Amino acid sequence: MHRARQHAETRTRERRRRLAHEAAKLMAEGGIRDFHQAKLKAADRLGFHDDASLPRNREIEDALREYQRLFLGDSHAHGLRARREAALRALEFFARFDARLVGPVLDGTADARSPVALQLYSDDADAVARFLEEGGIPAESRSRRLRLDRMREGEFPVWMFSAEELTFDLTVLPAIALRQAPLSSVDEKPMRRASAAQLRQMLVDEDIAGYDAESGD
Repeated sequence: MHRARQHAETRTRERRRRLAHEAAKLMAEGGIRDFHQAKLKAADRLGFHDDASLPRNREIEDALREYQRLFLGDSHAHGLRARREAALRALEFFARFDARLVGPVLDGTADARSPVALQLYSDDADAVARFLEEGGIPAESRSRRLRLDRMREGEFPVWMFSAEELTFDLTVLPAIALRQAPLSSVDEKPMRRASAAQLRQMLVDEDIAGYDAESGD
């Protein structure tokens, strides 16, 4: 009985691993942005239809990072670096709104279709729109539903524009949200986010790691 249960658990773990890698491949090659959609499509492809085999979003994100490292290599690293450098310039440009970088560019899973996602903080809902207009930056208005914490969620303004051949995605949140990041759709925990100073340090650390790696060859 015990061995049968162990065997079942091992099989479920292996299915979760295979599903996570298949979902990651779909996201990397097929342009699927939504974890849930990738998960269901992967399950359909592999013929796994039991809920216990479905991986968590974080498992898929880890598998996606591994896939990009193994199969995309330098091209992914260079593209990610360019996006992070552009993100730093954007954070400095939007400094008056306490701008923070979030999403795939920060987490390292960005691809050629990923926008540079920033969160800006202001209690004046129109301040960002005025700032963009004054800067002569044509932007498209949208909205996004986010959970601020376990109890509160809301619809928040989003501005999207293109610069440096990249798409920038700005979510405008109330100033109080700077105290704690909204919850991530990946794992329901507060989003990872970075200020200009933190991103600048990340880029320096990358340069040092790259220099050390070259020196060790």
